[in-house]
Amino acid sequence: MRTVYLGTSDFAATVLRRLADSAHEPALVLTPPDRRQGRGRHESPPPAAELATELGIELLQSDNVNEEAGLERIRAAKPDAVVVCAFGQLIREPLLSEFPILNVHPSLLPRWRGAAPIERAIMAGDRRTGVCIMRLTAGLDSGPVALREEIRLGPDEDFDAVAATLAKLGGDLLVRALDLKADDRLEFTEQDEAEVTYAEKIDPAERRLDPSRPASELAATVRGLTPHIGAYLETASEERLGVRRARAVDVSVKTGSVKAEWGVMLVGCCRGALRLEVIQPPGGKPMPVDAYLRGHSLPKLP
Repeated sequence: MRTVYLGTSDFAATVLRRLADSAHEPALVLTPPDRRQGRGRHESPPPAAELATELGIELLQSDNVNEEAGLERIRAAKPDAVVVCAFGQLIREPLLSEFPILNVHPSLLPRWRGAAPIERAIMAGDRRTGVCIMRLTAGLDSGPVALREEIRLGPDEDFDAVAATLAKLGGDLLVRALDLKADDRLEFTEQDEAEVTYAEKIDPAERRLDPSRPASELAATVRGLTPHIGAYLETASEERLGVRRARAVDVSVKTGSVKAEWGVMLVGCCRGALRLEVIQPPGGKPMPVDAYLRGHSLPKLP
């Protein structure tokens, strides 16, 4: 099938590579424009744009795919289907109705509709998650689902590991969906609205690890936000000590206090303690806790 692909992130780039290796290679890829990123604030293309260029696929970068310039380019490509994956822009009329649009969504819909489905699944302690191929509609991830695949969420897996697994799975599932659509055998099932949950965008305040919460919740937050967003402990001196890997342990430490012995650092929580394993001092790089303790004094929390 002739396709047009709308995507932005690393996740979208992984799915794009799989699509480009199939019989449904996109005739056109659309992404947002280059953005300033990193400490140097250098302009960089979105991962999907970078890959499209590498693969020699026609590329259009636009702040709004619904504007006439974008619509004209999509129409000129004459797609049998448009694919959306981690794109970050709302698709509106007339594009929404003009072409069949498939969306690759990394959750087990109707659970975790919205902007941060992988993060929310990990942070909520879900035991399973997955990928769905759905028909895009005007509602937020509310369209009918054609294919879905589940995976088990390991107790130590962070966002990076889960996203990589789901992206590969999503690419394979998308190709399967397009194969079925080419044979006119792709069928859809409406979502159960009674089972809907929403994956709201991560609020900056959620990055702060509050010891008044259970250690298990804080460990899940660290996993869900690592490495792309990052969780942190706020120190008494109002600095942010990044936490890149941690686990909940059944140890009694006074809530809000920090204890260190034998190269281990523990933060007391309302239930259990958070064992810090990899942390990032302000202005520094991530390092194992034992290395941190050799060159820094024990942090104090407010």
